[in-house]
Formats: sequence, C-alpha cells, structure tokens
Amino acid sequence: MRIKRYLILTGLLLLVLSCGEKKAPEEKLVRPVKFEEISNLGGDKSRVFSGTAKTEKIINLSFRSSGIITMLDMKLGQTVKKGQLLGRLDNVSARLNYESAIEQKNSSESQMNTAKLNLNRVRKLYEKGSSSLSDYEDAKNSYRTAVASFESAKRSVSIQQDQIQFGYLYAPEDGAIASVIAEIDENVSPGQQIGVLNAGTAIEIGLGLPESLINAVKKDMLVRVDFTAIPNEEFEAVVTEVAPALDVNTSTYPVTVQIKDSDERIKSGMASNVFFEFKEDALNENMLVVPASAVGENSEGRFVFLVEGDKEKAVVKKHTIEIGELTPQGFEVKAGLKKGQRVATAGLQTLLDGQEVRIN
Repeated sequence: MRIKRYLILTGLLLLVLSCGEKKAPEEKLVRPVKFEEISNLGGDKSRVFSGTAKTEKIINLSFRSSGIITMLDMKLGQTVKKGQLLGRLDNVSARLNYESAIEQKNSSESQMNTAKLNLNRVRKLYEKGSSSLSDYEDAKNSYRTAVASFESAKRSVSIQQDQIQFGYLYAPEDGAIASVIAEIDENVSPGQQIGVLNAGTAIEIGLGLPESLINAVKKDMLVRVDFTAIPNEEFEAVVTEVAPALDVNTSTYPVTVQIKDSDERIKSGMASNVFFEFKEDALNENMLVVPASAVGENSEGRFVFLVEGDKEKAVVKKHTIEIGELTPQGFEVKAGLKKGQRVATAGLQTLLDGQEVRIN
C-alpha cells in the first residue's frame, strides 16, 4: 500500500513539472541587406585606376643581319647618345659576299671595256665597207649587255656594303639602356632583340577603363597621378591617347596619360594610381539614377527591391521600374522611382517580396 501511494505521488509530481515547462521561442533569422538612396545625376565623381609608368618611347634594339657578336657596349642603366656604337657582329658572311661582289664588278667592267673596244673596231670597218651591218649591230648589242651587267654589279656592291653596315648597331635616339638580353660571342639572327632603349624624357602611364566610363574620357583631359614609390606627392598629367576599341584580353579600353612635368624619381615600371574627375552636364542634374547592381530583370521587365522601414524593422518590396541609358553612376531612371527612395544593392536573386531584413 505504501509503494502504491509513492508511485501515485511521483506521477503527480512529474505531471506538475511537465505542465510548468515552456517551449523556448525559435530565433527568427533576419537577413542583412545593403542599400543606396536614389539620387540625381550630376556633380563631380572621382574614380581611380591603377597603371604602370613607362617612357614615352621604348625601342627594341636588334641587328639587321646575322652573325656572332664580337663587341657589345651596353650596360643596364647606361646613358647613350644618338649614333653611338653599341654592338658589332663578326660579319664574316657579309664580308665574303662583299668581296665576291667586288670581283664580279671588276669582271663586268673588264667585259664592258672589251665590248667597247670591239664596237669601235667594228664601227670603223663598217664605215669603210669592210664589215656588214649585222656585225655592227651585234657589236652594239654586246656592248649594251656588258654595260647593263656592269651597272648591276655596281648595285650589288652597294647592297653588300650595306649588309656589312647592318652588322653594326648604333643608338637610334638619346636615352638609357633599360634591358640587355644578348651577350658577346652569341650568335644572333636579323631582328633578334638584344636590348631595350628607353628614349625620350616624358613619362607615360597605360591603364584600362571600363565601358561605362570610356565615353567620359577625352584627349587633353587633366588627371592626377601618384606613385607607390613616391609617397604623399601627386603629379599633374594629361590624357594623350584614348583607344576606340576594346582590348579583348582585359575587357577594358586602353588609355594613356602623360606626366606634365618630368621628375627623375619617376622611373619606368613604377606602379601608379590615376585619378579622374568626371563632370556631368548641367542638363543631367535632374536625371535620377539607380545603381546598376540594384537592378534585376525577369519576364515582366526590370525591377528593384525597395527597402522600407528603419534599423529596428525593415522589409523589402519588389518594384518594377523603367530604365534608360547606362551612365557612369548607374542606370537612368525613366519611371518607377523617386529621389530619396532606398534600393537593395546586393543579393537580389535571394530576396523575396515582403521579406523582413536588417539594414546594414
């Protein structure tokens, strides 16, 4: 009886405890979202792009004939003057060809002189009636052929003389040696690069701009440049070249800017940052723009997710819009948005209409 009473009391106690338990509330996962406010197009917009410095004229040095290098007066960083001898080949083949051409010229000259003497002799005989007209014509033709052979041999001598000169390498411009690739006793072929000459004093920077900005860049546009190797200093530069076609390797449009004032501290190969200040037309000041990253597209057209609420509680609402041209700041808004409205700028594929979010 006592055991039965104990079991009943235990059961009642467990029932009371189970009734007193409360289920812990499930934590609601609220996704964070980034946003931007809709604004007008206009005013200054600064953009920076990285590039690499180089001299305005880079010349690859090479011989115009083949041979073994017997002299090479080129050292890294060496300053050279235009016309200075930088290298020489053994020129064995060119010299042999030149000597052969000289021999051919001398032989042709001798044959020409002999043909001329024979022509004079036949002419006198023909004038006296001791030789036929055909003999006289043959003598004239032989002389013409000999003269043509002699002239050809002279041209050959001139050509072979140039070939010898092709075995000498002279500095084409004033500048500094930026690279030396070949060595003495190396056998080289025509056009084979043996070094690089940085000519000129102006420094240029090559960089690539995206499609959305290229139409805002014009020749003679002023920009600012700084260099990692020269901290806390900026240099004025001007746009000198704007490519009309896309570079398929980088998917950007090549642009070249030139530093206005030379500075010995700026050297070829230095990393740099180029700052552009884009100014929009006053006619566009009332045009609304939406960031390109905020615009999605489905079968119904273009849309954005409007962010409504505050930091405590916010939701996103899917909203159809009509867009126009792409500008450096985003898409032109034709209809569907007002200035000051907030739009989500990331993760559009995973957002749902009416979803609760946390504003970042």
